[in-house]
Amino acid sequence: MEAIAALIAQAGVDGRRLRTVLAFLGDGRWWTLADLVRESATSRRTVESLLREVELERSGDRFRLREPLIGLAGRGIAPADPVAHLLPGHAELVARMEELIAKAPRGRQALDHVAATADTVVRRALLLDARFWLDGARLLCVGDHDLTSLATAMLHPGVEVTVVDIDERILAYIADQADHFGLSIRTRWADLRLGLPASAQSWADLAVTDPPYTPEGVGLFVARAVEGLRDRERGRILLAYGASERTPALALKVQHSLSQLNLVNEAIYPDFNRYHGAEAIGSAADLYVLRPTTKTWPAVAARVDGFGAAIYTHGPQSVESTGSASPTAATTGQAPGAPDVLVGEWPKDLLAKTPRARLTTWLAKPYASDPASVAIAVPAGLEAALPRLLLATRARHVQVTLAGPPRDLPTGLLSPVYELTAEGPTVHAVRLPPPTTDSGRILRRILDNAHGKLANTWREALITARGDLTKKQARALVSRAAPWAGDVTVLELPAHRLRELPAAVASSLTAADAAESPG
Repeated sequence: MEAIAALIAQAGVDGRRLRTVLAFLGDGRWWTLADLVRESATSRRTVESLLREVELERSGDRFRLREPLIGLAGRGIAPADPVAHLLPGHAELVARMEELIAKAPRGRQALDHVAATADTVVRRALLLDARFWLDGARLLCVGDHDLTSLATAMLHPGVEVTVVDIDERILAYIADQADHFGLSIRTRWADLRLGLPASAQSWADLAVTDPPYTPEGVGLFVARAVEGLRDRERGRILLAYGASERTPALALKVQHSLSQLNLVNEAIYPDFNRYHGAEAIGSAADLYVLRPTTKTWPAVAARVDGFGAAIYTHGPQSVESTGSASPTAATTGQAPGAPDVLVGEWPKDLLAKTPRARLTTWLAKPYASDPASVAIAVPAGLEAALPRLLLATRARHVQVTLAGPPRDLPTGLLSPVYELTAEGPTVHAVRLPPPTTDSGRILRRILDNAHGKLANTWREALITARGDLTKKQARALVSRAAPWAGDVTVLELPAHRLRELPAAVASSLTAADAAESPG
């Protein structure tokens, strides 16, 4: 008792956390460590320090107090949850989200994935619905491993949703579920370090993000969320961010990163978000409601390209990693030959007279000239951008230098355009000859115009292949064959849609021929 009392006294006004943990332990229920951390929103380290001082009754990995601690435990009044009173009326949606989260692709530690609980994503949707008018509104999910997009669209079908994510598996899963439930959700691929997809820029009224919990990760994801807002006066960003009660200095760094973007904190709801994991921060995170000011957009423009590639807490892309430097001829042993353009970060003294372009610029707009040979340097952690970097290039030969040998070449994905080979960390892409079939020519024209709107290029290619089609007819054929084409460009199209593209193109030609047939 004395040791426990000393711990509580040492915690001072924050001792309510420890008293809450003791109250849970003494309420008769069996607890696992993960459940106790999440329910109390207290870091694992703090909970473990308390557990070492109490006598526990154990059953496997579960435990509880042998006897209640009179006078020390006290749950008291928890911080107000703005929508908890609404949750019981949406039990069916919570159950559905539990099932969808359980079936979703497993999180990737290198991307700082930790799954939010089903009631968390439903409460996010409820807060959006209670605080804002969602009929006809647009919601941008900047990363969505938690499936907030599905919960929001199910709760309020009147909202349009766009999901931007680097994880192809998540994009495919969300798109599949959206099709199954008839939800208005668009999916877009993006590595936010290289930019926000064109179709998501200045598109949304509201944005939601649960980014990597580093100053760099939070700053970057929120900056991209700002870029996605079309309503500069009334737009809002909902940010999930958490830190251990033991590390206020880290939270200060993150909040400083936000303040540099000149955002107003309209509200901060403590421990609103709960997770299956992230025990170091109590399996919980606060929910911020951020509002841009007139000074936000200049601040974003000045800072967004300076966050760097290391934004995560784990893996080669972590802020502590030293492996994020760009590959060079010196580090890889592969000279880039004599390309017409160098893309990415190459040594300044290497081919000093050769024109250069940044990776972000290469993906943002077509290169002004038509180079025959291009060399691209891709730093560690940006390998997922390889297919898009190649599609953004129309050179006959492309040499890509990676930080290490590629685990998988996107051979099938790029087979209509390139023949790919790899030698160690170097990937060679040789452009294939023009196709000879109508379907092949249409597909190639679409992929060669990767920066342009896919539907427009497809429509014009159909008219070229079948000269008697009007623009309206061709547009309708494209819409029927690929209802997901819309405003998207090839560069932001998720991989699962790129794989569907050849069959969709063939389908549009078949439909065009059937329309022309007199029978």
